[in-house]
Amino acid sequence: MARSIIRVSGDDPHKFLQGLVSNDLRKLARDGIVYAALLSPQGKYLADFFVVAQEDGAILIDVAEPLAQDLLKRLSLYKLRAPITLEQIELPVSRGTVPAPEGAVPDPRHDALGWRLYGRALPDDGTDWDAIRVAHCIPESGVELVPNETFILEAGFERLNGVDFVKGCYVGQEVTARMHHKTALRKGFATVAIDGATPVGSEITAGQKSVGQIFTQSNGRAIAFLRFDRAQSEMIAGDARIYWEPSEEHA
Repeated sequence: MARSIIRVSGDDPHKFLQGLVSNDLRKLARDGIVYAALLSPQGKYLADFFVVAQEDGAILIDVAEPLAQDLLKRLSLYKLRAPITLEQIELPVSRGTVPAPEGAVPDPRHDALGWRLYGRALPDDGTDWDAIRVAHCIPESGVELVPNETFILEAGFERLNGVDFVKGCYVGQEVTARMHHKTALRKGFATVAIDGATPVGSEITAGQKSVGQIFTQSNGRAIAFLRFDRAQSEMIAGDARIYWEPSEEHA
């Protein structure tokens, strides 16, 4: 999916974003890149993105293009009178899994996702990104992640290094913290086996009950959103059969 870049500059852009996003931006000093999300006050996902440190003290926000305008608008509302400048800029974004070029930073979500490079357009290295996402249950903006519907803990953001529980307050933090302290999540994304194919968003059923939805499919596997208490070892989605083996946390 095409990416857009929002540049945040001015008087301490780190402090401005720290009180808004789900992750701790103090990690930028160590890693140079952080994966995070902006949530609604009700704790629902609005956008996920990479926050990238710049040598001049500015911050780049690397976000899926369809989410960029709404994200920029929301950040502008939070800016109020703060001496912060927000601007959408043209900047190439490259990614790959071949040996990383100079200046690239590792994708913080998972080692299998390789690296990201800002400021230089490189040719596609042939990586099957859907296969990687399905294998490691990594949801994507506009496919599995839906603004005003998804909760980031059900989407695996803790596992994907996209949320911090000790950083302090941010928008939607109270709801996210309550979900974190539950004994177990009742719903969420999981990788399942699939025999056949079915359109993205198809309903998964077990018996006469709705269990969830099927999303990205690759090499006989798929990302599914499941209600764990209803999910069974064998289910149906359209003309496809779905097979799921719960992990210990879902058992």
